[in-house]
Amino acid sequence: MDGLVFDGVGPEPVECPIHTEAGRIVSLEGPPPGGARVVNAKGRLVTPGLIDAHLHAYTVSVDLLENEALPMSYVATKAARRLEGALRRGFTTVRDVAGGDIGLRMAIEDGLIDGPRYFFTGPGLTQTGGHGDARPGHLAIDVLGHHVGEIADGVDALLRAVRERFRTGAHAIKIFTSGGVASPTDPLRSRQYSAEEVRAVCDEASRRDSYVAAHAYSPEAIAHSVTNGVRTIEHGNLLDQQTAELMAERGAYLVPTLIAYDAMGRRGPGLGLSPVSERKNREVLEAGLSSIGIARRAGVRIGLGTDLVGDLEDEQLLEFRNRCEVDTVGDVLRSATSVNASILRRPDLGVIREGAIADLVVLGGNPFERTDVLWSPDRLVIRSGEVVEP
Repeated sequence: MDGLVFDGVGPEPVECPIHTEAGRIVSLEGPPPGGARVVNAKGRLVTPGLIDAHLHAYTVSVDLLENEALPMSYVATKAARRLEGALRRGFTTVRDVAGGDIGLRMAIEDGLIDGPRYFFTGPGLTQTGGHGDARPGHLAIDVLGHHVGEIADGVDALLRAVRERFRTGAHAIKIFTSGGVASPTDPLRSRQYSAEEVRAVCDEASRRDSYVAAHAYSPEAIAHSVTNGVRTIEHGNLLDQQTAELMAERGAYLVPTLIAYDAMGRRGPGLGLSPVSERKNREVLEAGLSSIGIARRAGVRIGLGTDLVGDLEDEQLLEFRNRCEVDTVGDVLRSATSVNASILRRPDLGVIREGAIADLVVLGGNPFERTDVLWSPDRLVIRSGEVVEP
């Protein structure tokens, strides 16, 4: 392959060839060996394979209760289609934070699903009445499907749940430490789980050389999470400067998901989003762009996620459009590649260098000249050195 290359780390793209072999990048110089397949990327930008650090394969509906109540066979089949779509958009790796299981990963690794590299947390852990508790207050429901969220109150229940997730192959642990948009009974800014509960989850994850991701919007919930050991803050729309500085001091990452609120605002009511959720969505939508500037000024490392539920998944690439309103093209691409790879603790992903996994995206042009190239579907996707069929 020969063309303009953005390596996922540097400030600007450079002209250089990329030679791959056995799924790895083996050289960034010289002519291709005889008999090699050559991809002509002239006039196009080559980037590392994109990483979506906040995806939910099992959120097949905007309705959280429906996600938990649908038969698992149906949910898993829909999840396979969602993952295949993500790969064809250039997301060669995804982190599923609240949902997923080892079966999906096995199906991808065995070639049953033509999907991206798959890192999962299993169902997110929620307190009773928290964001991951999908039960409406007016219905007497005791048991949920545990597809996306699982209710666990108290240190003992949480430790049991964390250990079970690691037993079954989880990459990390997801907890909900503030209210949410789609959840029916919790105020958006509420701080969820006690300090003792959050610390217990984080300590247990640390003992497994892993970490905790927390859904949190308000400064109070973010500070509560980070102070007690959380490594990645998901969403963080209501972040303020003082809390951003705390995140930077503790080395915590921010994973914004701007397109989730943008798409929900435009299409949510037509898909059954409740009036209460509409109001909460407006609040976080308006604040989301500002939170990224606040985080950058404080020195917080910023990843990229999408958090799209149900039929909204087709807007995954539009996260780049929203991010380009407040970030440079280089910053956005680094977020979606090397920064997200750092979150995953996988230095062989999200970069173009010798020895890295040969996950690549050949965009339809150069986004440093025209930003809309980033969210145009015109692209060639390469996973482990093999072209992905569109």
